Amino acid sequence: MFPDKIYYEPNALSYELGKSLKEKYADKPWIPIQSHNNIDELRKNQNKEFSRMKQHLIVGIRKTHKFVPNCKVSDYLVPFTSSGCSAICLYCYLVCNYNKCSYLRVFVNREQMMHKIIKTANLSENELTFEIGSNSDLILENTVTDNLSWTVETFAKNGRGFLTFPTKFDMVDPIIPLEHKGRVIFRMSVNPQRIINRVEFGTSPLKNRIAALNKVCEADYKAGLLIAPIVLTENWKEDYTKLFEQLADELTEKTKKQIFIEIIFMTYSYIHRAINNEAFPKAVELYDKEKMTVRGRGKYTYKTNVREECEAFLRGLIVAKLPGVPILYVV
Repeated sequence: MFPDKIYYEPNALSYELGKSLKEKYADKPWIPIQSHNNIDELRKNQNKEFSRMKQHLIVGIRKTHKFVPNCKVSDYLVPFTSSGCSAICLYCYLVCNYNKCSYLRVFVNREQMMHKIIKTANLSENELTFEIGSNSDLILENTVTDNLSWTVETFAKNGRGFLTFPTKFDMVDPIIPLEHKGRVIFRMSVNPQRIINRVEFGTSPLKNRIAALNKVCEADYKAGLLIAPIVLTENWKEDYTKLFEQLADELTEKTKKQIFIEIIFMTYSYIHRAINNEAFPKAVELYDKEKMTVRGRGKYTYKTNVREECEAFLRGLIVAKLPGVPILYVV
């Protein structure tokens, strides 16, 4: 059962959250470390250990608080209360270095991070939106720390600006009754169930994700539907047709009126291939030399003609199955 062990910075236990986690997981081994960002014994592990390392929990203090400008749903990408994830998505863009980013790291100094967000929001002439979930899945993290529940209500009291985050999980019940005051934009990431089964190990089933999105819309959260990442395996047209048919059938009318759509194509890399081939030798091969091209250092993206064909196909599906739902962007 997750977690199997906890690596922790001793100073983290001087924070309220650190103390509560120590009590919550008192029956687990606690191993002191100098830095959450450099754990020697884990760096020595081989790629095949990737899955096992996903069972570890790291508790530390976040030192980096730099906001990165963004131009999609949010104005800024914000380092927040966690990094990494205990699920295993074979394409995860956080896996830049398997023995640093594979496991879930939680940070106990949430008050410090929230203070900077609120201060930035209040100093701006315009209402800003802060992406707090670009480094982790906060719905999943909330099952460990309750940080998201605290975050929603604390930020809502400020009365200025918006928070947003994506998720692949359905454990939304803790945030449903919260006083969010319309200050939170919830975004559910979806893919065809066949892709979830083959590529997004440990995440919630599509049906559950749709039901969770309906719940948050019923609770009057602002919300979006993230079709991401687009994975073009064999029979992809059939897979995505089934996806939009299921969305059309299972999303409530209220949800359809509230949501927007984001579409993001998968970026893959040499590092992903190296890890996946050793850690998951029987998994689907996501690199496709016929469909992909090299972009940047060791990264693979779909060729322009492949992307254009898929984008046109998806836009047609959206018009047919979810008419009136706006598409914010396609990347």
